[in-house]
Amino acid sequence: MKKHIVRIVLSLALMLVFVGHVAELFNIGLITRLDNIIYDTRLALTMPGGVDPRIVILDIDERSVDKTALGHWPWRRDKFSALLKKLFDEYGIVIAGFDIVFAEPDEGSGLPVLEKLAKGKLRDVGSFQSALKELRPELDYDRIMAETIKGRPVVLGYYFNSDENAVRSGALPKPVLEKGAFQGRNIRFTHWRGYGANLPEFQANAANAGHFNPLVDNDGVSRRVPILAEYNGDYYEALSLAVIRVLANYPKVEPGFSSEKPTSDGYSGLEWLKVGPVTIPVDDTVSAFIPYRGTRGSFKYVSLADVYFGKVPKDELRGKIALIGTTAPGLLDLRSTPVGSVFPGVEIHANMIASMLDNNFKHKPAYILGTEVVLLLIGGVALSLLVPLLSPFKATLASLLATALITGLDVALWTKGGIILPLASSLLMIAALFAFNMSWGYFVESRSKRQFTELFGQYVPPELVDEMAKDPQRYSMEGKSEELTVLFSDIVGFTSISESLSPKDLSQFINDYLTAMSLVIRNHRGTLDKYIGDAIMAFWGAPVADPEHARQGVISAMAMQRELDNLRAKMLERGWPDIRIGVGVNTGSMSVGDMGSKLRKAYTVMGDAVNLGSRLEGLTRIYGVGVIVGPNTKVAVKDIVFRELDRVKVKGKDEPVAIFEPIGVDSEVDQKIKDEIKLWHKALKAYRAQNWDEAEMNLLNVQRMSPDSVLYQMYFERIAQCRIEPPPADWDGVTTFKTK
Repeated sequence: MKKHIVRIVLSLALMLVFVGHVAELFNIGLITRLDNIIYDTRLALTMPGGVDPRIVILDIDERSVDKTALGHWPWRRDKFSALLKKLFDEYGIVIAGFDIVFAEPDEGSGLPVLEKLAKGKLRDVGSFQSALKELRPELDYDRIMAETIKGRPVVLGYYFNSDENAVRSGALPKPVLEKGAFQGRNIRFTHWRGYGANLPEFQANAANAGHFNPLVDNDGVSRRVPILAEYNGDYYEALSLAVIRVLANYPKVEPGFSSEKPTSDGYSGLEWLKVGPVTIPVDDTVSAFIPYRGTRGSFKYVSLADVYFGKVPKDELRGKIALIGTTAPGLLDLRSTPVGSVFPGVEIHANMIASMLDNNFKHKPAYILGTEVVLLLIGGVALSLLVPLLSPFKATLASLLATALITGLDVALWTKGGIILPLASSLLMIAALFAFNMSWGYFVESRSKRQFTELFGQYVPPELVDEMAKDPQRYSMEGKSEELTVLFSDIVGFTSISESLSPKDLSQFINDYLTAMSLVIRNHRGTLDKYIGDAIMAFWGAPVADPEHARQGVISAMAMQRELDNLRAKMLERGWPDIRIGVGVNTGSMSVGDMGSKLRKAYTVMGDAVNLGSRLEGLTRIYGVGVIVGPNTKVAVKDIVFRELDRVKVKGKDEPVAIFEPIGVDSEVDQKIKDEIKLWHKALKAYRAQNWDEAEMNLLNVQRMSPDSVLYQMYFERIAQCRIEPPPADWDGVTTFKTK
């Protein structure tokens, strides 16, 4: 854990960036945009689809505004009057809602011109004044429409404006909640500077009126509608709510608070609006998410021209909620929505009304902010602590699991509870933590691994380098004293061999030999120290600790002899000389580390135990064996059969040491060989006791078992010499060598 502390701290800092965004300490536009994309995708995948039969949209479409139909927009109010009468009296609709504004007086009848003449040039013409008085009621289209609206369930629409120089035109309806309704509550109402409302006489006679302003997010998409809009301290309802309240006989709008008083962190506590039987969940701007039923056309569209000219069957509109709006491009009521980039604004209101009728809204409760912060903290801390400790594959699995868990939770909340849990921060945090840790692993830790490979790769087997690179702080090339096992090998008679080969063949010969022997050493986890001509030096137990370093060294030495048999056959086929090698192995305390000069250094071992290993390799020629090991090596290895060869004093050492030949793993050595070794040890014991006859008899018996043994022949010669020149009585049987 300690070696990853910097990485963990940086991961936690990265997590806090996302927590800060969610906690609204600052805003990261990318996260907001991605949340919008996820919301839109989630909505599109789960929309119920189909056509809602309760609501019909009476469309001021391109055909309706054609000169062959109702003519260019705006239409005269007498046409609207005729339409409303037809809709209520003939078609039997239950309510009409207007997604248009009647802001200006209708002058299409010419009445203003006649009034001007009556007050001017024709003021003294009695017949004109009489005719005008008689015609005035028929030409006052606004009065006619106001009378048509009166007493009928007609809901007008209007809009608020937030422009700096916004005008105020028309008459606003009575606010649904008056000043002080939210006193002391920190609610983020949208700030409006003006409005465009209907003519006062229309507003006075309408059953109700509501604004048709959706909230437009930063990407230009309409996802929410402010159920209540605040203007000049009063609160005005949305068109959809105004329609529902007329249908429900004007119930009061009752704000629903989760707590009696605002919390200390400024949370207002407003979570829903209760309107008769309808509960509308709202967010901190008193807005509701638009519950799109489907793409454009989720409600039946009927051309208003067809209604006007009576082309629509009566049953097609009977008992319906009728919304009058426009899809004609020139009338500018097309909006960008999650379900379509060109979507009629009137259908937004239809979706809102349908969900109010069903009491079915997706909502984002205030506690979701706290939930998201907690999820980010739990997930971020867990990944920050866990991912640095895992391999890339396991880190990928952990990140994918975290992604699956948060996505599953999000889907469950959406489908089961209609709750909107923002997902972008969590997904981006997981991705960012994963990318950061993988980048750190590649650019920082991989560099350390590459440096390790460059540093130790020429000495240590690749699998050991990989093991070391997992925790590089544990390893260094600084000098230290350790108990290790060293190996020396050399080709017997290499000088004569080199003289018999051409330079090209000699190069190939030595390359093949060193490659084969080095692979044996590496396959047994040995550290390759150096090549000295044809000689090889290797050791075990460093830089990676190995409690079985002595056994690995002995096993490697015997494996080198077996590999030599395979190599010898190939060399003889090519006409190259026969080859034998001697191998010395010794275990003991050694200095290991990066040693050398300022010009060149190497990771190597030094010490008396190393020197003894080199001397043992040289003794293989004298004793006629392939491998000789020192006494510490023999003691450390329990499952290998050894033959004691002698006790010797090598050059540079005053203390005698026993030397041994490894025969093989105990379970693999034939019993006849074990019997031979047992008899040989009896001969060696008699020799050291100066019991020449017994020693000679035992030697004769073991020589029958191995007639070509150089070792047995050497001891025959030693006994013969001792008979001629008997050693002193205190002779200990030690052989002293004056040369290396």
